[in-house]
Amino acid sequence: MKLAVVGGGSTYTPELVDGFGRLRDQLPVDELALVDIDPRRLALVGGMAQRMFARVGHPGKVTLHDDVASGVADADVVLVQLRVGGQDARQGDETFPHEAGVLGQETTGPGGFAKALRTVPVVLDVAEQVRRHASPDAWIVDFTNPVGIVTRALLEAGHRAVGLCNVAIGFQRRFARLLDVDHRAVRLDHVGLNHLTWELGVHVGEREVLGDLLSTHLGDLASEVELPAELLSLLRSVPSYYLRYYYAHDEVLREQLHAATRAEAVREVENKLLELYADPHVDTKPDLLEKRGGAYYSEAAVDLIASLLSDARDVQVVNLRNGGSLPFLPDDHVIEVPATITADGPVAVDLPQLSPDLAGLVSHVAGYERLALDAALHGGRDRVRHALLAHPLVGQWDRAEKLTDLLLAANKDHLAWAR
Repeated sequence: MKLAVVGGGSTYTPELVDGFGRLRDQLPVDELALVDIDPRRLALVGGMAQRMFARVGHPGKVTLHDDVASGVADADVVLVQLRVGGQDARQGDETFPHEAGVLGQETTGPGGFAKALRTVPVVLDVAEQVRRHASPDAWIVDFTNPVGIVTRALLEAGHRAVGLCNVAIGFQRRFARLLDVDHRAVRLDHVGLNHLTWELGVHVGEREVLGDLLSTHLGDLASEVELPAELLSLLRSVPSYYLRYYYAHDEVLREQLHAATRAEAVREVENKLLELYADPHVDTKPDLLEKRGGAYYSEAAVDLIASLLSDARDVQVVNLRNGGSLPFLPDDHVIEVPATITADGPVAVDLPQLSPDLAGLVSHVAGYERLALDAALHGGRDRVRHALLAHPLVGQWDRAEKLTDLLLAANKDHLAWAR
């Protein structure tokens, strides 16, 4: 099997390679093709990947490519993990909204919208190369944020695509530790949109244990998602930590105005990681990589890819077409829920329904996402302004107007239509 990683020069990639090495019986990779437009990163990360495979005696080869067509040629699976504009663009996403009194974040709010505008056209170009050059039935696994919007763009263009996020697998592992059980025994009712989800149920075998978790570990769970314990008790669910941007917007904004950005912290970590990757004696995943983020990314990716290729029909949390699972959303919207993974793609399992307040927020954000994708596909100031106005963290005309100017100014180098 050939697996290609577009954005293979990411400092995340050794996390993937570590998983491919440890879990090679589950997912035998004959060729791992790393594709990146940055020759320095590609050489450093690629060399590290080759040493990691050699250290564990992995029989697969690691190949390096500076163009998508050669990298994805004959690939069975293409994993996309792009960051258009790098950490410099992320710095903008995390700061320009502050000038309009809105928090800055790379996947949520105006910053996440800016990322979608930059990213969707690039990912669609990559997907067309996959259509032309990869195996006829190749899967695209999207880990590129904002995952929900990007995955819908891929599906609407007719690609065989599944979106992947590590939030659910992270909760699964944390709940398993609290319950002192094997993580494979834990099943989640994880429902919503990408980066807008709630754990509505936690199951161990036939037992539903969310109530027990909230009773015995409420403080730990609240601390984990940085929200008040009283809020979790009121909701009777565990929100994703991304919900803090909605439930505690003003508090987060105050914190951001007096702290370094995540982009600055990540840039520092990345520079140190690249120095480690350059050392020919380093052949194992550095502990420092944990500070980069993406916990359990490799396990999630291996689980999904192996199940798609083997028709495993196990249940995993992915981003897929709604198809009536959340009846208040259009069928073609992309949701993040547990699904049975088949050779023909994921099929959502029966879901508990969201309460009216949660469904209302999901509907609001979904409306924004649809406008955001339209803007990413077709450009235009009015489309940008309309999407910003629709976002629940914006919602005011004057603010949307100001944010439109700020966003376009910060991203003019990446949006040809805005120059």
